[in-house]
Amino acid sequence: MHTRRKLPLLLSVILLLTLLMAACSSGGNGNSAGNDDQNGAEPGATSGSTEEEVTLKFYFGGDKKAATDEVWNEISKYVKAKGLNVKFDINFIPFGDFKDKMLVMAASGDNWDMNFDGDWLSYKQMAAKGSYMALNDLLPQHAPNLYKKYEEQGTLQAATVNGQIVGLPWTMKMNERKFAGWRADLAEKAGIDIAPDSIKTIEDIDNLLRELKKAYPNEKLSRTSPLSMYYIRDEWVDLNFHGLGFYLNDPEIKVQPVEQQPFFLEAAKLAKVWYDDNLINRDAMIDKEDGAAQWRNGKTLFTVTSHEWANANPGFADPSYKQEMSLLYPDKKFVNRTALANVVAINRNSEHPDRVLRFLDMVETDRTLYDLLQYGIEGKTYVLNGEGAEYPEGMSTTTSNYMEWGGQWAFWKPQFMRPTMTYGQDFWVKEAEFASQPNNVNSPIDGLFIAEDEMKNEIAKRDQASDEIGRPIEFGLVKDVDQAVADYIATQKKNGLDVILAETQKQIDAYLAAKE
Repeated sequence: MHTRRKLPLLLSVILLLTLLMAACSSGGNGNSAGNDDQNGAEPGATSGSTEEEVTLKFYFGGDKKAATDEVWNEISKYVKAKGLNVKFDINFIPFGDFKDKMLVMAASGDNWDMNFDGDWLSYKQMAAKGSYMALNDLLPQHAPNLYKKYEEQGTLQAATVNGQIVGLPWTMKMNERKFAGWRADLAEKAGIDIAPDSIKTIEDIDNLLRELKKAYPNEKLSRTSPLSMYYIRDEWVDLNFHGLGFYLNDPEIKVQPVEQQPFFLEAAKLAKVWYDDNLINRDAMIDKEDGAAQWRNGKTLFTVTSHEWANANPGFADPSYKQEMSLLYPDKKFVNRTALANVVAINRNSEHPDRVLRFLDMVETDRTLYDLLQYGIEGKTYVLNGEGAEYPEGMSTTTSNYMEWGGQWAFWKPQFMRPTMTYGQDFWVKEAEFASQPNNVNSPIDGLFIAEDEMKNEIAKRDQASDEIGRPIEFGLVKDVDQAVADYIATQKKNGLDVILAETQKQIDAYLAAKE
């Protein structure tokens, strides 16, 4: 009798404990797993700081700076306090190896979460091979502020392949119209008189290189092939697509192979002369060291660069170094940089795309996080001088422990960017103004992504021939230029050039028709 009285009480206690445990497992607020997903948490995890901790693996280009892991540990602490429970595994690949390494990693099915990329690196090939995750649904759900910015700018179309958003472009406006640059301190020392803005043509560059070589016969002068200079002179638009392009003055936008253009032969002949006369470095074709680093460290005397680096502080290793810059072919038209110049993308195998997007959305809206990400730890990797971020005492671009890290460009936010020792006050306002000048124009096919599916075999052969035959021609390493160019043209025709041209033109025409 006594036992029977206790049984209902015991059952009531068990029922109460069960209800309490259920409430705790749902965060005490009755949220379902579906509601947690909408807040950016993973299925089964709770919202806010109690969600499961995960590690996000990122890849950037360049060299890993000494304080990188320490900075990203602070970034982790900061975003955790804001409800994003993540750590970071930050990896760097030298830019000379970046493209090939990323393509190999993707082909091997490697698992990482996000990487830097651009149309000048591996982005187009990675996107064409389906290596990046489609973000159409995830982006507005987990990064609504970033998504709104893209909608305002209309830049997502450039990163859309077959209807799928596969990249997250930067939000800057720039133009990479070319400038010739030289070591002004060495020119002055040698008594070489160069009037401001007087180096405007290929002939001017040739004369300058010869004067520098005469004054400094044992120095490495330049690693720049002359081919890109002919692009400017003839208003050729390089598609960054397997050596194809078109002329800006062509209303039909007829795509053509670069090797068949008259300027290619002309550039090849000049490259041969430069190579024979030691005006271009003998190892220029195979040199994978970062060109900007070589310039900063005084390893080259001449360079061809963009408006950005013609006006930015290069951060020379020796403060006695000085540079002068002159705009090449100022009367010619030149296309502005595409939105795909710098992007971040999420690996198709990422297990935590929602966390990556939540992080990127925080960067879009949080000034404190942006400072941490771009400049690092105040007092250790940068110091504030008014609103400007500067290197700590005794540190410079070449000895920086974090600032100016490679791959940061895709994270640049005009609303948060501070003046730095590299980029002065209103630098990016002036950069945008330069890009808006009449001769700096948007490409008529900016935003077009050329799919490779129908021509991938022909492209593989074309790329191989470009590396094995084309590059030696571009850098002057062949004996008989006319014969080498003729043979190269014939080889590319045999490799299925007609298929590549027809398919590429088809996609260009369809894109232009859709814009009308």
